[in-house]
Amino acid sequence: MAIRTIREENDEILKKVSKVVDEVDDKIKLLVDDMLETMHKYNGVGLAAVQIGILKRIVVIHLDYEKDKPIVLINPEIIEQKGEQIVEEGCLSFPNKFAKVARPAEVTVKALDENGKNITIKGKELLAQAISHEVDHLNGEVFIDKIIPGTLEYVPQE
Repeated sequence: MAIRTIREENDEILKKVSKVVDEVDDKIKLLVDDMLETMHKYNGVGLAAVQIGILKRIVVIHLDYEKDKPIVLINPEIIEQKGEQIVEEGCLSFPNKFAKVARPAEVTVKALDENGKNITIKGKELLAQAISHEVDHLNGEVFIDKIIPGTLEYVPQE
């Protein structure tokens, strides 16, 4: 496993559409492990492969490091969404920037897990937000493009 470099704000790769994963093999499993390790190092809630420069439709999400196990979504597709929530959001690719974004209150996503098995996950609130945010990355969309005008803040690190 390895910590990967996170691509930041002006990197053109963040605007590219990621490609479908044809087979969940050992190389993909290693990539997932690296993504999880990288996300944990930077205290992220989610990470898409494109954020480390890999144009593959892979997302990892870990809401509560103490209680939950991470969620791995390969080739995720949001098949249903309900409601709306206005949430504060940040992104590892946009360090120290935060803004309000409108996201679905609930989503259902189908994908493959880290073993290549079909899964369907329903998420509400923070999980719905994280899934939506990370799937956007796979489609070349970043949260900065979706912010509610006037809500962008830069919070310098201490």
